[in-house]
Amino acid sequence: MKKFILIILALTTLAFDTQKVDAFDTGEYFKFRIHYGIVNAGYATLEVKDATVNNKKVYHSIGKGYTTGMSKFFFKVEDLYESYFDKETGKPYRYVRKIDEGGYTKNQEGFFNQNENRVLVKDYKRKSEKTIIVTENVQDIVSAFYYLRNHPNIDKLKSGDAISIDMFFDEEITKFKLKYIGRQDITTKFGTVSTMVFKPSVQTGRVFKEKESLTLWITDDVNKVPIRIKADLAVGSLKADLDEYKGLQSPLKAKK
Repeated sequence: MKKFILIILALTTLAFDTQKVDAFDTGEYFKFRIHYGIVNAGYATLEVKDATVNNKKVYHSIGKGYTTGMSKFFFKVEDLYESYFDKETGKPYRYVRKIDEGGYTKNQEGFFNQNENRVLVKDYKRKSEKTIIVTENVQDIVSAFYYLRNHPNIDKLKSGDAISIDMFFDEEITKFKLKYIGRQDITTKFGTVSTMVFKPSVQTGRVFKEKESLTLWITDDVNKVPIRIKADLAVGSLKADLDEYKGLQSPLKAKK
């Protein structure tokens, strides 16, 4: 369950914008319902607010993941991820990671120095801090979502093409690679929605069956909203569907 909530936050990085205008703005909100088989296991949310960093107006995105119902009794998850990033370049200035996953906890903040390609990571649980060298265009796990929504190359992708970004997570840089599959109409609670389909590469092992065990559907419109995510696990499968939304730049296109 904890892995899937993290995937929700990470895989929403696949929302891209095909237009010149920004694909999002302050006030946007997503809520995803997470299922394990027929069981409603929990929810994940993402919202955008305004904030100020060093006297500069920036976006402040807040991502949360949590278990509900019986799932909460078996494995309690309460995750908080935040990112403060530039309104023009999309580069992150600060991130927050505060999680409790079945008793496994972390409480960290990261402060990006974009001029020197460094991140100062403060670990409040361990009462320590360290400076880590990063790549020039690195994103944190939440800012990547919004950064790639305005990515200019989505129209150039053909079936089988892959796109990747550098993501800073767990005090190291991860190459997040995604393969474009094609287009598909799917049935959702909002109606039939035209989508673009991607398969991110994941590490096989205890959690995932194989390297391409994840599938992501994003709306094929100006908003490029991640509307469905499915994961084939070593035991069973998990699925997340968009359950609520508000504040989109353009109305969601769906056929009833």
